[in-house]
Amino acid sequence: MFWTIFIAIFIILDQVTKTYVRRNMPLGHKIEVIPDFFYFTHVENPGAAFGILKNGRYFFIVLTVIICIILAYYMIKNKHKILRLSISFVLAGAIGNWIDRVLRGEVTDFLDFYIFGYDYPVFNIADICINIGTFMLFIYILFIYKEPERQDASNEALMSETGES
Repeated sequence: MFWTIFIAIFIILDQVTKTYVRRNMPLGHKIEVIPDFFYFTHVENPGAAFGILKNGRYFFIVLTVIICIILAYYMIKNKHKILRLSISFVLAGAIGNWIDRVLRGEVTDFLDFYIFGYDYPVFNIADICINIGTFMLFIYILFIYKEPERQDASNEALMSETGES
């Protein structure tokens, strides 16, 4: 139940911020927050990250459903809190952007950073969730996850100890 509430909170936060931007900022409008660093910029993205596959709406809708089912399965199957937290972030972000694609045909982005003179692609709360979750999943796989011992390896070790072939 906790994980469902966690996911729902981030989906709601994502949708509320996107709705606010759509209602209060004309498309393409830029508001300076921190000069030469951070802006609110209203952008509608019909594709995926960085605007790739702009005509892939239905592909992304179907792909997101498949990925969410797989992630939900792993979340239910595994009890490790870090794994569940990382999957929760990814699910919240994926569902947030999926809602935009289904209802509007494109994803609303508005967080715009210029880092060391580079205009980083505009993104949203859902994208932040996906990145946090992916980073946590990467850390989990590299440093926490332990491959379960295979039964065959256990049997071979037992046989070598008892002298059987």
